Amino acid sequence: MPWIILAIALWGFFHSFNASFGVKDFCRRTLGEGFMKYYRLAFNTFAVITFLPIVLLLAAQPGEELYRVPAPWSYVMIAGQVFFAGCLLVAVIQFGVLYFIGLRQLAAQSQPRELVTSGLYAYVRHPFYTFFILFLWLTPVMTTSLLVVCLGLSLYIQVGIYFEERKLLREFGDPYARYRAVTPALFPTPKIVRNHWRSRFILKPQSSDKA
Repeated sequence: MPWIILAIALWGFFHSFNASFGVKDFCRRTLGEGFMKYYRLAFNTFAVITFLPIVLLLAAQPGEELYRVPAPWSYVMIAGQVFFAGCLLVAVIQFGVLYFIGLRQLAAQSQPRELVTSGLYAYVRHPFYTFFILFLWLTPVMTTSLLVVCLGLSLYIQVGIYFEERKLLREFGDPYARYRAVTPALFPTPKIVRNHWRSRFILKPQSSDKA
């Protein structure tokens, strides 16, 4: 258990450290602007590698079983996990798969990305985190070690949002500030859902006939 906590803490530290403006500006000054097109790809690769110890420790030290949801409710939870994993994939596609991975930035004439506020992003600002949390907590079998991982990652998401918001405000400025003011971070409010469904499926633009 202590090793799992340490692995989560170290992963969270390095993830936030590498996402900070200070590290990015340092790399820009020392390695040059040309290196920055590789930064997101290197960042994602390092994040995956440093997350592997958490997975390995969880497999080696599963801990004591806290609960096991019986069938058929366990099947419902697994179906929910599959659904939310699909939603997460949709969020990545709407964001831009190549940009998310870090490959689009490698293009010689890479264009600045646009602020995405449609699709799932019309309901929440960070659908990646939303669907990841839902996927995480729908596991039908919970152990002490897995509970530590779920709690640790859920808490770290708040840290990730902080750094992500700073980056987006720096990148997009006022447009993102306005978007943030009207769109929840993780979970949509009933008003947000109702307004978007009304505007998309109920309220139709009226055409005006001019003589």
